[in-house]
Amino acid sequence: MINNLHTLPIVERIKLVEDLWDSIAVDRATIKVTDEQKAELDQRLNAYESDGIKGRLASEAIADIRKQL
Repeated sequence: MINNLHTLPIVERIKLVEDLWDSIAVDRATIKVTDEQKAELDQRLNAYESDGIKGRLASEAIADIRKQL
């Protein structure tokens, strides 16, 4: 099946990915986070809370990316 995915139109492949992601999201409670992953998440959250930078608009980030293309 995977070898034949390139034969599908892009719209159908995108829909397939969306459906696959939705099926994973339904089962997210069964996904176990390791202690190492928890520590990394805690570190990132602490960095976010302490640096005072609350992020920026997606439109600004996209504009910056487009400038680099």
